[in-house]
Amino acid sequence: MMEVLAALGVAVIYTFASLRVLNQYERGVAFFLGRFSGTKGPGLVFLPAGFATMKRVSLRIVALDIPPQDVITRDNVSVRVNAVLYFRVSDPSVAILEIEDYLYATSQLAQTTLRSVLGEVELDELLSDREKINAVLKRIIDERTDAWGIAVSAVEVKDVDLPEQMKRAMARQAEAERERRAKVIAAQGELQASETLAEAAKMLSTAPSALQLRYLQTVTEIASENNSTTIFPIPIEMIRPFIERTAEAVTSRAGSGQAALPAPDPTLPTFTVKDKESIGISPDDDARR
Repeated sequence: MMEVLAALGVAVIYTFASLRVLNQYERGVAFFLGRFSGTKGPGLVFLPAGFATMKRVSLRIVALDIPPQDVITRDNVSVRVNAVLYFRVSDPSVAILEIEDYLYATSQLAQTTLRSVLGEVELDELLSDREKINAVLKRIIDERTDAWGIAVSAVEVKDVDLPEQMKRAMARQAEAERERRAKVIAAQGELQASETLAEAAKMLSTAPSALQLRYLQTVTEIASENNSTTIFPIPIEMIRPFIERTAEAVTSRAGSGQAALPAPDPTLPTFTVKDKESIGISPDDDARR
């Protein structure tokens, strides 16, 4: 009886020793006497102790940090670039049977692919079109790791470290570009303002009184702002009516037969009162003449 109980106790202990528990996100690659016997899990798994072994493989997505890499771009600019790789094991048996350490192998492949791909692009493309570069990296790494039972979810270029000289050169380039845009915008504003002023001049030319009103309005604005003396030119349109009236009066006088007063001859000499007294001509004689 004691022997039966002992055998039963040994069997119970051996059974508990042969049990394995796998989480929902884990799979177990089982080997029986060194031969692959299948993929187990999740849940409670029985593997004969001493005869079978098992390697656990996680099916969750792994975020693998790619160390900074020294890269020379196609336009001969030296930069340091690091990235992050997101992948998961799609086939646990292949990931264990086909490669020794899939984590280390994937990391090395990502580093070499990062250097080779970035060496074929220019610096401007690296800084401005990262989505395209990320897509190329993902496609290349996914194709090469597919034989290892690994599926790549995404590859993201995380940081690009530029030399100080290149940073200063890019800052000067950006400043020059902003100045160019400012000058272009200012020139376009001057062009639009000149076109508007030309249209305003055309409208004012059709109504001269509008120019007089504008002149008076400007004088009023200046007088309300400052109390100092302001010299302002008078436009010819304001005195044109007086000139026209004078011309009409001269024309009507000439038409009625009245002689207009002759204009003094600038070639004749003129004498002052003192000059006439010095030669003996009194003012009364001059009046009688």
